[in-house]
Amino acid sequence: MTNGIGFSKLSRQNMLMKNIHLLIAFVFSVLYTNAQNADFIIRNGKLIDGTGNQWQYKDVAIKGNKIIAVGNLKNWKATKEIDAKGLIVAPGFIDVHGHLEGGETRNPLASNFLYDGVTTVVTGNCGGSADNLNTYFNQLDSIGMSINIASLIGHNTIRKQVMGTANRHATEAELQQMEKIAAQAMKDGAVGMSTGLIYIPGTYAPTEEVVRIAKVIAANGGVYASHIRNEENQVVDAVNEAIHIGRAANIPVEISHFKISGQNNWGRSKETIPLVVNARKEGIDVTIDQYPYTASSTQLSVLLPDWVLSDGQDSIFARLKNPTIRKKVANEIIGILKERGIKHFTYAVVANYKADSTYNGKDIEAINLLRGNKHKALDEAETIIQMMEQGGAQMIYHGMNESDVKAIMQYPFNMFASDAGIAMKGYGKPHPRAYGTNSRVLGRYVREMGVLSLEEAIRRMTSLPATKFNIEKRGVIQEGNFADIVVFDADEVTDMATFQDSHQYAKGFKYIWVNGALSLDQSVQVPVKKGISIRKSL
Repeated sequence: MTNGIGFSKLSRQNMLMKNIHLLIAFVFSVLYTNAQNADFIIRNGKLIDGTGNQWQYKDVAIKGNKIIAVGNLKNWKATKEIDAKGLIVAPGFIDVHGHLEGGETRNPLASNFLYDGVTTVVTGNCGGSADNLNTYFNQLDSIGMSINIASLIGHNTIRKQVMGTANRHATEAELQQMEKIAAQAMKDGAVGMSTGLIYIPGTYAPTEEVVRIAKVIAANGGVYASHIRNEENQVVDAVNEAIHIGRAANIPVEISHFKISGQNNWGRSKETIPLVVNARKEGIDVTIDQYPYTASSTQLSVLLPDWVLSDGQDSIFARLKNPTIRKKVANEIIGILKERGIKHFTYAVVANYKADSTYNGKDIEAINLLRGNKHKALDEAETIIQMMEQGGAQMIYHGMNESDVKAIMQYPFNMFASDAGIAMKGYGKPHPRAYGTNSRVLGRYVREMGVLSLEEAIRRMTSLPATKFNIEKRGVIQEGNFADIVVFDADEVTDMATFQDSHQYAKGFKYIWVNGALSLDQSVQVPVKKGISIRKSL
């Protein structure tokens, strides 16, 4: 009897243990099975992970909005598999200098960026951003975008809310009000603050004002990105000012669209690059970004002296109607030509002139002659003033040298950025950088000219900007990161946009995922909007 009872207990215990083992085996089987399935698997591609390391043959698995595996995934299955044989697989590119405000509602597909490999853009640059970033981010998420968008808070935007476009220093009370706006913007998710010290009203702000606000940004973990005060004759002083702000505010610095402008300044990258190198040796976190062209693009108003542009349009028009002031303005405009050692404004080309679209694509010299004026610099200055009175224009300025562009490009802490907005096909003649920044670097400067390696170029487009602007879980292809991925042909990738015909998408990108959603399929955009607003967490 006792032996029977003992056997019965042992039998039940064995049965229980067997069931437990079966249950454990079943659970592991389920987990194993789930781990081997993905929404997408990219196979046979040369993976350049974004860190700067050499390419390797590795597969990438995507499930939901994340990368779930990287490596030899021959036993894995997916809903859709992509054969990337002969192609490069890389993180989605991060453009740290965009001007998207206003374009999101007109064209949320942002095709010019996506076809150039861009999956994330940092907007709010050059001192100009949305007034209220919380409202802006909510609007983006409501509209839905094809790309991710982060934003800086613009110093010009802050100053306008407090002082308008007044040409004076801020009072203590006004400074405190600006500091509060900056702090709120950081709470709303800004990645930092931008300045446009060449633009109104930022140009009226002394360095000390910028330092005051930058300290607030620094206390909240942000970056200081600056369109510096001068990119021509006083470029060395302007770079030093940006470095000083970083030192005084203890804040990381990004010098935007680093360049040397004006024919009389060509070659001065030999002076400006060492300033950044030495600042980093000092312990100041200074980096730069660049677009790979010898022409810039900004407003016609930069040709006018700062002092005439304060206090709003009515004040500007009133000043320009004064014959004495108008003559003084014209003479200062002519002074630009004298500094550059040229006779006419052939380097200044209209990109978009709302008052008369037939001017688009023509330079100021040609427009002046079309208007029946004399072929003189003074008449061209008057044409510029009249165009300003008729609403101004977006311009392209051909004023840089290829040798400086290449020298700046070789600096290792330099990112590539378009300095562009969301383009609308057929609207104006925008700078080709809006369509071809990354593809131009990869095609012209990597493949054709060998200025830098493919792995290094991709690092500059991915992990470097992600690290600088604290964009988490993007910029590197690794398990757990968001699935922002580009697949392109390194032998084909090319910028197609030209100054004569800028509305042309880049070639060579085959597949692009944004947050796990296939957004470019066999070089054709898929009309999905899986981009998100990226709000920096405090």
